[in-house]
Amino acid sequence: MNFEHTEQAKHWIERVQRFMDEHVYPSLETYQRQEHEGERWKAVPIVDELKAKAKAQGLWNMFMPPHSGQVHVDDTFQFEGVQLTNLEYAAVAELMGKVGWASEVFNCSAPDTGNMEVLMRYGTLAQKERWLRPLMNGETRSAFLMTEPAVASSDASNIECRIERVGDEYVINGRKW
Repeated sequence: MNFEHTEQAKHWIERVQRFMDEHVYPSLETYQRQEHEGERWKAVPIVDELKAKAKAQGLWNMFMPPHSGQVHVDDTFQFEGVQLTNLEYAAVAELMGKVGWASEVFNCSAPDTGNMEVLMRYGTLAQKERWLRPLMNGETRSAFLMTEPAVASSDASNIECRIERVGDEYVINGRKW
C-alpha cells in the first residue's frame, strides 16, 4: 500500500509548515502574554493578526472536502476556501495541531468547521448568507451546544433532546442546561 502524500498534499503541507515556522511558532510567547492580559473572554490580538496573514496567503478554510456540496439545498452559494480532501487535510491538521490555537489562525477550528459543513450542506441561501459567510470570512465564531442533564454529552450521538413537528408548531421534548 502506498502511504506517500500526493503532490497536492505535499504542496499544502509545505505552505502550512512554512507559515507555522515563520509566524505561529515565533508568536507563542506573544499569545501567552496576550491571553493573560485583560478580560478572560476575549479574542487574542495576535490570533487576529495571524488570521489576516494566513487569509492573504490563501491558507484559509482548508477543511471542506471538494464535492461536499453535492447534496446542498442550494447550489448557488460558493464555499470560499482551498477545499482539500480529508486525507490531504489530515496532514495539514496535524501541523496545525502542534499549537493549540493554530487551527483558528487558518479558520479551521472547531466547532466552526463542523458548523460550516452543516450550513453548507443543508442551509438555505438566506441561512448561508446570514451565518455561513461570516464564519467563512473569519468575522464571527460559532458554537455547538449539547449539554443535557441525563447523558454524557461530549459525544453528539448521545443527544436525547428531539424536535418534532406537531401541526403548525414544533415541540421540543428535552432539556438543555
